[in-house]
Amino acid sequence: MSHSGQIKFGTDGWRGVVADDFTYANVRRVAQGAAEYMLSRTADPLAVVGYDCRFASEEFARAVADVFAANGVRSLIFDRPSPTQVASWTVIDRKATGAAVITASHNPYLFNGVKYKPETGSSAPSSVIADLEQRINAVQEPRSPDSAKSAGLITVYDPRASYYEQIGRMVDLAAIKGAGLRIVHECMYGSGYRYIADLLSGGTTSVTELHYERNPFFGGINPEPIPPNIDAALAVMRAGGGNHLCICTDGDADRVGIIDETGRFITQLQVFALLMLYLFEVRGMGGPVVKTINMTSMADKLGAEFGAEVFEVPVGFKNIAPKMMESDAVLGGEESGGYAIRGHIPERDGILIGLLFADMIVRMGKPLSQILADLERRVGPHAYSRHDIHLARDTYDTERKRILDLLSANQPAEVAGVKVARVRSDDGFKFYLEDGSWVLLRASGTEPLVRVYSEAATNADVEARLSAIEDIVGLRSR
Repeated sequence: MSHSGQIKFGTDGWRGVVADDFTYANVRRVAQGAAEYMLSRTADPLAVVGYDCRFASEEFARAVADVFAANGVRSLIFDRPSPTQVASWTVIDRKATGAAVITASHNPYLFNGVKYKPETGSSAPSSVIADLEQRINAVQEPRSPDSAKSAGLITVYDPRASYYEQIGRMVDLAAIKGAGLRIVHECMYGSGYRYIADLLSGGTTSVTELHYERNPFFGGINPEPIPPNIDAALAVMRAGGGNHLCICTDGDADRVGIIDETGRFITQLQVFALLMLYLFEVRGMGGPVVKTINMTSMADKLGAEFGAEVFEVPVGFKNIAPKMMESDAVLGGEESGGYAIRGHIPERDGILIGLLFADMIVRMGKPLSQILADLERRVGPHAYSRHDIHLARDTYDTERKRILDLLSANQPAEVAGVKVARVRSDDGFKFYLEDGSWVLLRASGTEPLVRVYSEAATNADVEARLSAIEDIVGLRSR
């Protein structure tokens, strides 16, 4: 069998373009390596196999389960497309050895991928990824499935009941059901469809789903819950139908985007700060929080106010999860809309976070726009934006190196006229400025693009900081 290149795991799993590098042959190689890894952990492993709504995801999932069976690994394969965190929860609930989920998360429709979750249910840490990659790339020929053997080792499994029970332990569903809220769930053609509607059915609260049908083309948009991808949902919220909240979930529903009752998109940084405030003040929880380097400085202000330690780690849940477990953190979050809460799983869960926002509105007794205005009065205004600069796939590695080397050699003493107070360079370059604002340039681990992020007091300040860094490295986002 011809090896079509090395399989590399990015920030969360392996992604590839369908029919180019994401092929049955490569998926079986990944499955063989994962089976060998699980067998190195325990004599009788149990694997969870999940999948999303992308092209042929259930067929790829079946191929994974078949290779697992050929290696003597038992599998619970989901009976329907499901959010990635449901697979993570199933690992914990069923005490499984690991999970393989067929998904490319929020990537464009051309992609599919495999996420691997170890026995903790979290994103695989770097040590596990290194072990998996080594095994996968050493595979000469995956074991061939024998249908009789497969039949005995593969169980088709409906994961919903156990997951719904767990969500019920994390949030007071009865209170939300009885509150008469009008909630919109923008499913983005992803695997989160029916989850929020099921969890909140049976009371006076209603849930309207948008784009809940399966469409592997995702209607031509990237299933990432940020504008402009969610413009249709923003329009629904602005149309004045008396809706209280819109919960947007990405392609595999582990990320979330929130829109308030006025049709305003709450930035992912504001979402993190609001969750912090709600967990500390409304839920009475205490302890540290973990955020990535592209996350909000509002967390530091709230941390000081509540006496909570704030840890800042490189981007990716593979960095957040271990820190959360080690420090028993209340909340972990990243700029791409992934948030985890203590007592659940050390993993993103867009369904749970959406429901916590509904709970926030019910418990605080005011609309979300007012809750956000109260937050801004406490911590000051924080504008935020991110520029995604797409580069050619074939020259990405050289261009990425050029940009990072250039920034390393020409570190600015000031950005947009504001002095640089300190620099962090373990994941791209982050410039902390003396006025409390910051700007960060980093290269994506999952797709050929460079991202520039900034948070400052006003939108104009943010754009000035983004442009200043782009000018230094000779990139233009528009």
